[in-house]
Amino acid sequence: MHIEEISIVNFKNLNEVKVDFSPRLNCFIGKNGAGKTNMLDAIYYLSFCKSFFNASDQLNINHTESFFMLNGLYHRMDSSENISCGIQQGQKKQFKRNTKPYKKLQEHIGLLPLVMISPSDSELILGGSDERRKFMDGVISQYNQNYLDDLLKYNRALLQRNNLLKQFAADRYFDQELLSIWDEQLIEYGSRIHEQRALFVEKLIPVFQRYYTFISQGNEQVGLVHYSDLYKNDLQNLLGEALQKDRVAQYTTVGIHKDDLLLNLGEHPIKKLGSQGQKKTYLVALKMAQFEFIKEISGQKPILLLDDIFDKLDQHRVEQIISTVAGEQFGQIFITDTNREHLDSIIKKLHSDFRIFNVENGLVKLAQ
Repeated sequence: MHIEEISIVNFKNLNEVKVDFSPRLNCFIGKNGAGKTNMLDAIYYLSFCKSFFNASDQLNINHTESFFMLNGLYHRMDSSENISCGIQQGQKKQFKRNTKPYKKLQEHIGLLPLVMISPSDSELILGGSDERRKFMDGVISQYNQNYLDDLLKYNRALLQRNNLLKQFAADRYFDQELLSIWDEQLIEYGSRIHEQRALFVEKLIPVFQRYYTFISQGNEQVGLVHYSDLYKNDLQNLLGEALQKDRVAQYTTVGIHKDDLLLNLGEHPIKKLGSQGQKKTYLVALKMAQFEFIKEISGQKPILLLDDIFDKLDQHRVEQIISTVAGEQFGQIFITDTNREHLDSIIKKLHSDFRIFNVENGLVKLAQ
């Protein structure tokens, strides 16, 4: 699978861009702030119905305009797919597949598998547990529509239960039967979510270790540990035991929304002991493992977006990453960099079709 062409109107600083891509390697080169990363984000948006960087869709509209539009032409499963989306200031976005609007955006997730590696991935290490839950949920949702549906329903039930706990506290009364309606939903959806997360982490660990060892060329052991209340007890018992605490706190204190993914280097958190190079290698290896995991389950090679990933890595690790993506297990790749030397070294190793684009002030042109 690959994207053949993209048309962009008013997406961030990209006012009017139309680009034809190589099915193998595409490189965007330019200064910081030129719009290289925005090109990758536009491609990401067409896969996930949202920006990799901005939670609010309104922030993706060029600040001098009132709307943005994206259109991508893909080659997928020996057929063409036309994916388009648009949003008007203050209105809901519209997503279409071959001119037919989606009834629900979640129907689109997983159609165009994609993995993004970016400097902002550092939040997986430095940020809170919600960042790492998003990582697990984002990967699993790409190949399991039922999981995404369970997750949406769990979050809705959680919101209703928390609102009810606040209402009980404000009105100074309590209705166990009313609360149990939402408990039953949390138990049903949460138990299935827990099962899928546990299975995902178990399968990801050996692939992740293999990539980390290859890139670092070292003997360091890295680990992923799925931390969850549900390893201690089932959710029904946990909710029962935490009821009084929940009433005092006025929110649900146990459940899969409290899960975490512990990132370790040896026996210690990489957040505390890892060097900058080790942390960057850790994140790249984690995303490479994500790529392989999705490819194996979906039967398609995801599009790979590499945004400025060579910063803070020594030359040896850069070469190992280049050697990795040069393999046949990878398909279409997009790379941004300010350093032409990095791109030239990748091109030499790939021995395949490529295109280099110069990006300046939101303008994208094929390099001569």
